[in-house]
Amino acid sequence: MQRITRQVSMWLMLVLAAFAVQAAQARELPDFTELVKQAAPGVVNISTTQEVQRRNMGPWGGSNQDVPEIFRHFFGDQTPFGPGQQGNNSGTEERHSLGSGFIISKDGYILTNAHVVDGADKIVVRLNDRRELKAKLVGADKKTDVALLKVDAKDLPTLNIGNSDDLEVGEWVAAIGSPFGFDHSVTSGIVSAIDRTLPTDTYVPFIQTDVAINPGNSGGPLFNLDGKVVGINSQIFTRSGGFMGLSFAIPINVAMDIADQLKATGHVSRGWLGVVIQPVSRDLAESFGMKDSHGALIAEVADESPAAKAGLQAGDIILGVNGDAVDQSSKLPRLIGKVAPGETVSLKLLRNGKERTQKVTVGDWPESDQQAMQGQPGNDSQTRLGVAVSDLDSRQLERLGLDHGVRIVQVDPSGAAAAAGIQSGDIIVSVAQKPIDSANQLASAIASVKGNSVVPVRLIRDGHSLFVALRLGGGE
Repeated sequence: MQRITRQVSMWLMLVLAAFAVQAAQARELPDFTELVKQAAPGVVNISTTQEVQRRNMGPWGGSNQDVPEIFRHFFGDQTPFGPGQQGNNSGTEERHSLGSGFIISKDGYILTNAHVVDGADKIVVRLNDRRELKAKLVGADKKTDVALLKVDAKDLPTLNIGNSDDLEVGEWVAAIGSPFGFDHSVTSGIVSAIDRTLPTDTYVPFIQTDVAINPGNSGGPLFNLDGKVVGINSQIFTRSGGFMGLSFAIPINVAMDIADQLKATGHVSRGWLGVVIQPVSRDLAESFGMKDSHGALIAEVADESPAAKAGLQAGDIILGVNGDAVDQSSKLPRLIGKVAPGETVSLKLLRNGKERTQKVTVGDWPESDQQAMQGQPGNDSQTRLGVAVSDLDSRQLERLGLDHGVRIVQVDPSGAAAAAGIQSGDIIVSVAQKPIDSANQLASAIASVKGNSVVPVRLIRDGHSLFVALRLGGGE
């Protein structure tokens, strides 16, 4: 009997210990109640109205689900008839959308996403106390997806702005917004990653979180545990149109810099070099004589651009800007973009296997992105390369905007050129940094490459310049 009593006592002690551990763990979880009480008054709901020409939308009116989109800007269309359909018979229709935002000054300046208010004819801000105020668009920057609004009011509740540079992976964060129109919904999670680059966004080092975000949250604030804004919720990764565990926020340091410029001038100025860049793969790194792959490879230099005036060349690899290392090519636009036009930067370059420093006076990004960037019989060497080529006459070169190069007319699928990604129709303009202006010159360049070597080849494809790493077997 005593033995049974001791066993029961031991089990009770174990159960109590387990409950104690669970209670201790529960106490360690963050409590967002005070944060929400303090911050909620500064978060707003944003509704927009846009008049558009009526179009035939089919029996269901269309839906965001109709468009397969992996990275989705996620303010949602909230009309009961589908996007903007109001059931009238006029030549125009009203399209309504909802998003979120937050107040950054007592006199009525509000931050949100540029895509929330894009094309809006009317913007209405609903405050936490249920007041509805008409808002004026001060300015928007689509490249960073930040917009600044202004309402006519005083003594508004504001949010505390934090420092997004201090964020660490694993840190707890919370979001307040209006998913699907449900005002002041609160969700929480952790920072999953920082300094993320998304395919369609060049200038934003996104904060990745697992905070639940849905249509209508767009433009709302992301808070740290101190109740300070560290980001603007902007995008989600989704295959279904809803939250799937990956959300992305614009760092508040980036957003506030944009807001200051919009407030001062109504537009944003950002630094511009005038180059097309590409990542440095391992093969390209080897072909340029680098020990590892890093930096931004210049594939093309725009005419009359700051880069051209400073003497930068296609084939240069930018390794650093003002002492900041360019470990990935995606980092270069951010470093240059935050430099004020007219300022001079010091670039660390790799050219022809040697490092050098080059001063460049940064320009202002042009209004349009288009302005910003502005066969012979085979021989042994071409057989080694696996291509058939043809020379280009002066008229062809002029039409292509080139002064040298040869055209690829056929590619052997099993050859070295195909393995490097060279395609029929490409124009080869250089091999190992040496210009190519004829099939014979290409043959000589290939013949001089030692066996199992990797050399950089510069191509023109569809009017754009790029480098590929060509690995050649055999030979001498």
